[in-house]
Amino acid sequence: MTNVSKRMAVFTAATIALTGLFTASGAVAGVQFIVSFEAEAAGVQNTTATFSVGGVENFDSLAVHKYPQSFTTNFGTSGVGSTITGTYAAESGNGVQINAADKYGGAGGAGNYAVAFSKTPYALTLSSDVSGGVNYFGYWLSALDKGNYATFYGDGGQKLFTFDPSDVIKAVNLSANPRLYYGNPNAAFKGQDGGEPFVFVNFFDKTGSFSKVVFSENNFGGGYESDNHTVGHYATMGQGTQVTLIHSVTGVPEPGTWALMGLGFAGLGFLGYRRNRLASVVA
Repeated sequence: MTNVSKRMAVFTAATIALTGLFTASGAVAGVQFIVSFEAEAAGVQNTTATFSVGGVENFDSLAVHKYPQSFTTNFGTSGVGSTITGTYAAESGNGVQINAADKYGGAGGAGNYAVAFSKTPYALTLSSDVSGGVNYFGYWLSALDKGNYATFYGDGGQKLFTFDPSDVIKAVNLSANPRLYYGNPNAAFKGQDGGEPFVFVNFFDKTGSFSKVVFSENNFGGGYESDNHTVGHYATMGQGTQVTLIHSVTGVPEPGTWALMGLGFAGLGFLGYRRNRLASVVA
């Protein structure tokens, strides 16, 4: 493959600025999230953000199980001065299911990925000794369907917001060529599952940090597939012109209420499909 053919448009397809004054007991006032999507033909499978401390869990060190499981990871952060620990376990049901790469998931077209089904949602509980805590979480969201929801919780255990998949679909459908986002982008499964978009999504907490993320599938017959779970204390949010979606609330926002405000594209950038293999699972 030539250098020219390896180049592709790399852009941050959307940014959601979420500002809320949460009034529930124990809630934090003035919570603000920036949520961005990075994709071009679903080619971007790792974040462009940078970190003071960060790492990735790609699930490749785990055995593939047909039945859900629980495990703990340090995201490859041990030995770098600070450590981030994540525990994957049942939210209800039996835990997280690990599948081998197929048309629905597995960044780079190889290794494993995590999946939640309607009866097996799972939670990622985070802890760290990083100054300022974990204020970034991102993942490659593959085979997106309308039942894919991710709910974020703050350090006090309060529910911050639930990520609505319809906003990804809105941004994709308003792009110059929406079809570039649909179907698996990896050589082993190129173009398969062509009815669903594949996109890397970033979540930045501007005013606090995350303690837990819950993945759930609210659509019987579907699954919530994801890979390259990335955590850290971010230094930069990455690059790109952005779509902006704004939602201001006086309580916890419900899915489907964000308003689409604009769309823009950034320039070309080099992109390789090499997977980030920083992940390290600990006992």
